[in-house]
Amino acid sequence: MESTLQQLFADWAGEQAQDILKLSANGSNRLYWRIIGESHRCIAAFNDDIRENKAFFYYSKTLGNKGIRVPQVYIIDSSKRFYLQEDLGDTTLYNYVYDKRRLSGGFDTEVLNVYKKVLSDLSDIQLAGRDMDFSNAYPRMAFDSQSIQWDLNYFKYYFLKLKHIQFDEELLERDFHSLIEFLLSTDCNFFLYRDFQSRNIMLKNGTPYYIDFQGGRRGAAQYDVASLLYSAKSDIPEPIRQELLIHYLNCLTQKCSISKDEFLHYFWGYVLIRIMQAMGAYGYRGYFERKEYFLSSIPLAVNNLRNIIERHPLPIQLPHLSQVWHQIAQSELSQSNPPQSSGLTVTITSFSYKKGLPQDPSGNGGGYVFDCRALPNPGRYPEYRCYTGKDKPVIDFFHGDEAVELFLQGAKQLVGSSIKKYLERNFSSLTVCFGCTGGQHRSVYCAERMAEWIKNNFDCQVIIIHREQG
Repeated sequence: MESTLQQLFADWAGEQAQDILKLSANGSNRLYWRIIGESHRCIAAFNDDIRENKAFFYYSKTLGNKGIRVPQVYIIDSSKRFYLQEDLGDTTLYNYVYDKRRLSGGFDTEVLNVYKKVLSDLSDIQLAGRDMDFSNAYPRMAFDSQSIQWDLNYFKYYFLKLKHIQFDEELLERDFHSLIEFLLSTDCNFFLYRDFQSRNIMLKNGTPYYIDFQGGRRGAAQYDVASLLYSAKSDIPEPIRQELLIHYLNCLTQKCSISKDEFLHYFWGYVLIRIMQAMGAYGYRGYFERKEYFLSSIPLAVNNLRNIIERHPLPIQLPHLSQVWHQIAQSELSQSNPPQSSGLTVTITSFSYKKGLPQDPSGNGGGYVFDCRALPNPGRYPEYRCYTGKDKPVIDFFHGDEAVELFLQGAKQLVGSSIKKYLERNFSSLTVCFGCTGGQHRSVYCAERMAEWIKNNFDCQVIIIHREQG
């Protein structure tokens, strides 16, 4: 991969790559890197699914030509598995809202206006796709009965069964078919983005850009609005959701002929199918793959489900599915399970000095910053450039190195003494940062080692952030 990325970047930029930084991809199976040259930079992607890549290439070009802000695809390798695209930075709508709410304590006017801009853009995206060639779509041309059945099966097998929620399979399938028939009886000729949520919206200089639309297909407009407003992690206050829904409807009805009453008649059904799809994803990624991020989303999704079934009953009868929903809503799944520890949280961050020191999320302004740039640097060797300090080749590079061990020993002594005092005095937060040149190898390795040591030796919560890895 290293040589392919190097060559692809040189073919596009006309210069050699200076840094290739691996990025995290959350729930995606695709691989991403940020490549930086002397005067060019981009995001590189690898995906072995060529059909999915072709859908992304087609949508990127078509939406871009219609004035929608999506990343430009710069170059595609001959295998169609690697490609370079525009670098939109690191700020997602999710990160932006999280930081704003942490500082201001609420969903302020500035955040509200960003969401309104995004929803106005969504109406443009949905209408821009009405005349698309959906033979390029992947894996289905439309969000049809088969697509919805797949989502419902995901919910059934990876959430209901894994959490031992009681149901009668025949009765549940009967209600599934009734729900599908209801959902598909509205206008389904819009571009359905499929995963329109805050982590797939980038803010570049305050302007929203849109990514991860390769699953787009023909479908109902209600689905993407439900995805954005009822995403579990976004946790938008209900009055704000209603204000944003009205704003979206005003935008859409100014651009096309659609009845607001008909839209709302079907909307809550699409909210519920989206919540069930998300629960299936959380179950698969959380209970099956044991990824903590997805497990922490389940209580929020359950609370969303409870609010919908209590406030917005559907205009169709789904007796058994309704029983299942109420069973979930009344279960312990709505309760968060924070770590049983002291009130101290240690936040450990790796970073690149090129991009400045990390911000202190606690607001206390204290803690430690350790400079790892005097340590041996695997980034100087081509065979390590596509890896990070979490990957085995880099771990093996550092393992047993005397300079690294002495460095970590000193850092642990300082941090450990502070943790002991902070626990005695009931302090709530401590920050520990490790910096290196690129924020990829040395700082990541040291941050991981420190986090592991603290977890094994102290009764406190540990949060680890690899800033340059997304």
